[in-house]
Amino acid sequence: MTLPSPVLIDSLDQLEALYGHPGIASTAKVADRVTPAYRRMIEASPFCALATSGPEGLDCSPRGDAGTCLVIQDEKTLLMPDRRGNNRIDSLRNIVRDPRVALMMLIPGSHSTLRINGKAKLSADPDLLESLAMDGKSPRSVTIITVEEIYFQCGRAVLRAGLWDTSKHIDPATLPTPGQILEDMSSGEVNGKSYDDEWPGRAAKTMW
Repeated sequence: MTLPSPVLIDSLDQLEALYGHPGIASTAKVADRVTPAYRRMIEASPFCALATSGPEGLDCSPRGDAGTCLVIQDEKTLLMPDRRGNNRIDSLRNIVRDPRVALMMLIPGSHSTLRINGKAKLSADPDLLESLAMDGKSPRSVTIITVEEIYFQCGRAVLRAGLWDTSKHIDPATLPTPGQILEDMSSGEVNGKSYDDEWPGRAAKTMW
């Protein structure tokens, strides 16, 4: 399929002429703190995407935890424990150099998402780490987020995607496995079958 060369929008005037101005339903929902309603949404969300910025560019990383992926310290402060992972620490490197963060929280079964913008810093305070331990294991660090904006996003994107519609869920067997990707990308240095076979046991031992 051959697509025509796009005519680009390169000014705010063009963009605003195309979309107009948002209505009150798009602006009245924005808060600068965790309101009681937004508290309920945060406490119901076990997964979010964390967006950060650094000298090398932008990064967006998944974050998930049992129950909720963010702990509410107060109406302006959220805590995100950094659980076990691959030690790339892309997001953490960015936060050290640029504190701006954005989060999008998903709630299983709900069409609404929650968006949070703010500033972040990292802590490895032993008492804080211990207070956020899971299954007897403390996180390596904690991201402390100061809320600047928080608001819900309407459910159109989730509805269009059919995200919670099990009839639209893809059979994982139709996708390449992590081991297959690694074997291909490493030119065979990683044994893909061994990686995939060992993954369930490795994940169980290093979940927290």
